[in-house]
Amino acid sequence: MAISIEQVIDRIPAWSTRSPIVEPLIGGLTNQAYHVTVDGEEFVVRVPGDGTEWLAIDRANELHNTLAAAETGISPKVVHHIPDLNVLILEFIPAETMTLASMHRPGMPTQIARALGHLHAGPRFLHDFNMFEVIRRYLRITQELRIRIPDDYLGYMPMVGRIESAFARRPIATVPCHNDLLAANILDDGRRLWLIDFEYSGNNDPTFDLGNTCQEQEYDEPRVVEACAAYFGDAYPDRLARMKLNILLSNVGWTLWAAIQATVSTIDFDFWSWVDQRWDRARATLNSTDFERWLLEIESSEPFDEARSSTSMTRTGGRAPSGTGCPF
Repeated sequence: MAISIEQVIDRIPAWSTRSPIVEPLIGGLTNQAYHVTVDGEEFVVRVPGDGTEWLAIDRANELHNTLAAAETGISPKVVHHIPDLNVLILEFIPAETMTLASMHRPGMPTQIARALGHLHAGPRFLHDFNMFEVIRRYLRITQELRIRIPDDYLGYMPMVGRIESAFARRPIATVPCHNDLLAANILDDGRRLWLIDFEYSGNNDPTFDLGNTCQEQEYDEPRVVEACAAYFGDAYPDRLARMKLNILLSNVGWTLWAAIQATVSTIDFDFWSWVDQRWDRARATLNSTDFERWLLEIESSEPFDEARSSTSMTRTGGRAPSGTGCPF
């Protein structure tokens, strides 16, 4: 059942006796968000969308990680939480909500890479995030709900398994990652970047966060290289290859996310267009000569020397991923 903003206001005594000014915030693909002003104080209310229980979202994990990110200083503070409604009320940050165009401004790949480095140096998150496991879960859901996916999707899963095996043989310590940085989840207050919406957050390989972010911003080769160099101190070939394979993995995984949303979501959005877009990108990369070259780059590389990283990810107590390349 959909939760109304009126229900939320009634649950907060400091608001229900006043006359809050409510404005819907446009652009969310999973939830509904509102800008609420109460006696001059501004807040953002995040109400979960219908069907989000199918999308591998753990609300306890999200709350814990949002609090941890706020402690790090990279995310707005949590002002209220209504557990039974899974509603979050956050401080309002007066800032520009980023778009693909604004994320293509000169220097933005460096800025977002450094913002991710700040997040990655913060407190550990509650649970881990592993896109290979998410893909397996999404595939089970599509089978249970008889959800349509691209006709040739399953035929490429052995190739995705090869990525998992390569990563498992050359593990990187995990760090607290956002894992879902669409442009709309990045705010720019003119001095620095803020990250919001930690629904898919979890401890993960930092190159997934970097690769997924580059994929969401539709960065070209020079921008991907810039982000890699800003994060690691140089665009080391093995780090770059790992980022690019994670760009591919991101497209593979979010293809299924969009297919599920096309069936369960009540948000007015053409999610199947995302299925086509993401899978077209993924298929093209899987069929390219780059795919084999990137795998070879990782498999022939030396174990990662943390001293090569320019970020404080090397100072975290992350642990290596435990995957063994399970077939899909």
